[in-house]
Amino acid sequence: MGKKVKRGRQQNPEPFLPGDDSESVAASTRKRSKAAKTHQEQSKMISSGMSSKILKEALLQQKEIQAEEEEKVQQQQQQQKQKQLLKPNFYKLGKDENDVESDEEEEENEKDEVSYYNDSVSNYTRYQEEIGKDEEELLESFFSKDAAPQHTLSDLIINKIKNNAANASDPSEGRPMPKLDQSIIDLYKGVGEALSKYTAGKLPKAFKHIPSMQLWEDVLYLTEPEKWSPAAVYQATRIFASNLSSKKVDRFYRLVLLPRVREDIRKNKRLHFNLYQALKKSLYKPAAFNKGILLPLCKSGTCNLREAVIVGSIIEKCSIPMLHSCVALMKLAETEYCGTTSYFIKILLEKHYALPHRVLDALVAHFMRFLDDSRVMPVIWHQTLRAFVERYKNALQKEDKENLATLVRHQKHYLVTPSIITELENSRNRGEKADPMQINILYLHWRFFLALYHC
Repeated sequence: MGKKVKRGRQQNPEPFLPGDDSESVAASTRKRSKAAKTHQEQSKMISSGMSSKILKEALLQQKEIQAEEEEKVQQQQQQQKQKQLLKPNFYKLGKDENDVESDEEEEENEKDEVSYYNDSVSNYTRYQEEIGKDEEELLESFFSKDAAPQHTLSDLIINKIKNNAANASDPSEGRPMPKLDQSIIDLYKGVGEALSKYTAGKLPKAFKHIPSMQLWEDVLYLTEPEKWSPAAVYQATRIFASNLSSKKVDRFYRLVLLPRVREDIRKNKRLHFNLYQALKKSLYKPAAFNKGILLPLCKSGTCNLREAVIVGSIIEKCSIPMLHSCVALMKLAETEYCGTTSYFIKILLEKHYALPHRVLDALVAHFMRFLDDSRVMPVIWHQTLRAFVERYKNALQKEDKENLATLVRHQKHYLVTPSIITELENSRNRGEKADPMQINILYLHWRFFLALYHC
C-alpha cells in the first residue's frame, strides 16, 4: 500500500476585518445597545424635590384614612345613643370619681370567684346527704305552733304605705308604690327586670347607688327582690355587706336574704350555690349575721333540720370573732327552744372558744330548763350537752356539775349519757388548781403514744 499524503492547512491570507456592509454595522449596534447586567448597574439617588412630593402624597392618604375611620366611629356612637333613648338608662347613672376604682374591684372579684368556688364546694356538698325522717319528726315536735309568718321587705313597705295612705302614688294598683319621683320609679323598675334575668357580669350602675340613699328600703322595694335571680342575690349581698353599716345591713339580711334562702330550701330541698355564697358573704359583718339570719331563724320556731345543717355548715367552716360568738351563744340559750337550736349551740361550742363565766352560766341554765320536761329530747340535744361538758368541764362550778348530773339521770340516752357522767366525775371545779400528779400521768401517756408513733 502506498503512503498517505498529508493535506496542507489552508489559511486565509487576509485577516478578518469589519467591513462596511450593513450587516456588520447592525451587529455592532446590537452589541452596543445590549442592557447592562445587574451587578454592573449604578445606584441613582432620588432628588430632594421628588422625595418631598412623595411624602406629601403619603400624608394626604393617611389623613383621608383617619377621617373615614372617625366617621364610622361617630356613626356607631350615634346608633348606640338612639338605642339607649328607647329604654331606661339604668346601666349608667353618671360616672363619679369612684367608678374607675369600683370597676377595678369588680374585675378582681371576678378573678377571685374561681378560687372562692373551689373553697366552698366542699361545704356546699356536705349537707346534700339524706336526713332521717325520724329525726325530722322528733325535731318538728319542738316547733312553735303559734309561730307568726316571716316578714319580708315587701310586707314591711306595703304596711308602711297603708299606714300612710296619702303617700301612695296610686293605691288602685295591685302593688302599691311609695311616693317617689316617677323617673326614679321607672328607673328602678327597669333595674328589677334586669336583676331578674342576671347571670354574670356587671350590675347596673343605678343599683350600686342604693346603699347611699336615705330611703334605700323604699327604692330596693321597687326592684322586687323576691324575683331576683340567685346570682343577683349574691351580688346584692356583696354590695350591701360592704357599703351599709351593721345596723342597716341586718335589715337587708332579715327582710331579703333569709326569706329567699328559706324559700329556695323549701321548694328544692337544697340551696342554690349562689345563695350559699351569699350566706357565706354575709358573715363579712358577724353582728349583722347574728341579728339578721341566725337569731331570726331560731326565733321563728319553724327552723327544720335541713335549714339548720345548711346554715350551720357556714358557721362551722368560717372564722367568727370570739365576742360575736359569745353573744350568739347567750342569745340562743335565752330563746325559746325549737329543736334545731341545739345544733347551732353545738357548732359554736366545737369552735373551742375561751368563753366567759357569764356565758357558761347561761348555757347551764339553758340545759336545766329541761329538768322537768316530760318530752323525749332529740339526740342532738344530748350531743350538745356532751360537747359542752367535754370542753368546759374544768370551768364549771361544783353546784352546776351536781345539777347537770341530776339532769342526765332524768333525760337519758343509752349511748351519750354514760360519757357525760364520766366527764363530770373526772374533772376539777372552777377555780381549783390542777393536780400535779394527774398532769404527770397525762404527760407520760403523751410520751408513750408519741414513742409508738415514731416506731
